[in-house]
Amino acid sequence: MALASVSKVVLGSVAFGVFWVLAVFPSVPFMPIGRTAGALLSAVLMIIFHVISPDDAYASIDLPILGLLFATMVVGGYLKNAGMFKHLGTLLAWRSSSSSPPSATSPPSHSSSPSPPAPTSAPAPPPIGNPQNLVIAFNSKISFPKFLLGILPAMLAGMAVNMVMLLCMYWNELGAPADDVIINNGKEMEAVEEGLAGGVMTKSPPINNNKLLVTDCDSPSSIMTENISTKHPWFMQCTEERRKIFLKSFAYVVTIGMVVAYMVGLNMSWTAITTAIALVVVDFRDAEPCLDKVSYSLLVFFSGMFITVSGFNKTGLPGAIWNFMAPYSKVNSVGGISVLSIIILLLSNLASNVPTVLLMGGEVASAAALISPATVIKSWLLLAWVSTVAGNLSLLGSAANLIVCEQARRAPRNAYDLTFWNHLVFGVPSTLIVTAVGIPLIGKINI
Repeated sequence: MALASVSKVVLGSVAFGVFWVLAVFPSVPFMPIGRTAGALLSAVLMIIFHVISPDDAYASIDLPILGLLFATMVVGGYLKNAGMFKHLGTLLAWRSSSSSPPSATSPPSHSSSPSPPAPTSAPAPPPIGNPQNLVIAFNSKISFPKFLLGILPAMLAGMAVNMVMLLCMYWNELGAPADDVIINNGKEMEAVEEGLAGGVMTKSPPINNNKLLVTDCDSPSSIMTENISTKHPWFMQCTEERRKIFLKSFAYVVTIGMVVAYMVGLNMSWTAITTAIALVVVDFRDAEPCLDKVSYSLLVFFSGMFITVSGFNKTGLPGAIWNFMAPYSKVNSVGGISVLSIIILLLSNLASNVPTVLLMGGEVASAAALISPATVIKSWLLLAWVSTVAGNLSLLGSAANLIVCEQARRAPRNAYDLTFWNHLVFGVPSTLIVTAVGIPLIGKINI
């Protein structure tokens, strides 16, 4: 894409700069409005500055991604109620515990001590793993097995490197004095496990005549009395314990079914939405409390980000960078692959990895086809690898980073403010090392 007019380039860059600054510093002194409002402000500026038209702005909002995010948050809420995150918490807390026994009624506490900012983007997962890989799989026509096996060696090596780095850098922070461990009926660290799951410790709701005390998806602040006299006879005949077992089993079954549907190529967004609505219907209660758990501010943030990134792309700056560097970015040499990887890393953290893939995918594949047909698949897999690992470099690198950052800040207990700079301490070396380790392994398994 050619550069736009000077005024459009300058104003579009200013609007994008507003987005970047407020995403990195949500409480900046001269405008402490936060990330979500910052994304909306930059989107509005793109329209006011005539960088993007209102119709194009609405069209740039990626509804499938928003639908996928919404549905997975709903499904996640039901999986939390089913105890899945508590079991995961047991694994994650094998060497960590709270410095003091948390209470079910304790107010949120924000940690100021270092906390392991684990990379939230798995090293280049298969097509179902993230939006940019889904785009690559669709545009490249690479089958799911070939995509997975082409990435698998690099993915395993990258995960091993990240695990070693985390243990080396944060081993002391993961430890805790022995007398701080909570033991409750033979279950170690139950409170920590609940905290990691983002839930609260509650007892089974008692049944009193025709009144059922429900805890609204385990919310500590919204307890209501629900009249079950109008419920279906099946509901009335089931004991609360049997009903819980059924709902937990159903949550696991439909989630497995969702993953299988992804693997056979069904639409990810509508598959997730269908799974979410199935859980809502089978739960047989008012779904509003569970829907209230969805982070709608995050969805608004992404809407503003889509408009902002689309406007920035219309300035032609990302395209100009590629046009300048393309002669030095050929995938048939070590130097060319290194230059290409640096470009992808930079653009993924500047303009987000999905727009980077949309912008560069066709050009990279076309350049590879001029070398030899065999290098085309490798070029797509290389783009998938580097653009995904690039998400670990900074908080802006991927959607997962922003989700984890926001959830950590709002956690009911042991909340943690994961700042841009705290993430960089681990993100920069992790990204550079994992990228370098994985590149030689791309495409080693062929089918």
